[in-house]
Amino acid sequence: STPNAPEDDAPNRYSRTDRTTCSRYGRDASSSGSSLPSNTLEKTIEELERELAKERQENARLMKMTQDKEELIGKLKEEIDLLNR
Repeated sequence: STPNAPEDDAPNRYSRTDRTTCSRYGRDASSSGSSLPSNTLEKTIEELERELAKERQENARLMKMTQDKEELIGKLKEEIDLLNR
């Protein structure tokens, strides 16, 4: 359960960052007269959010694989100890 602790904090950290980033880009685009329309920025933000979701899924999958392998290693060590006795 310990490896999951950082993962629990991640959505909160990213959501704060996303909100800050979105509002900063929104101000920059409107105040500086940027050539990028807000529609393009929204699409870019949506693409980044999709990419972030995919990366989080991949991270969760890799964490599960690591936990499964660690459990298997533990069981194999126990079996080796029994065989050595």
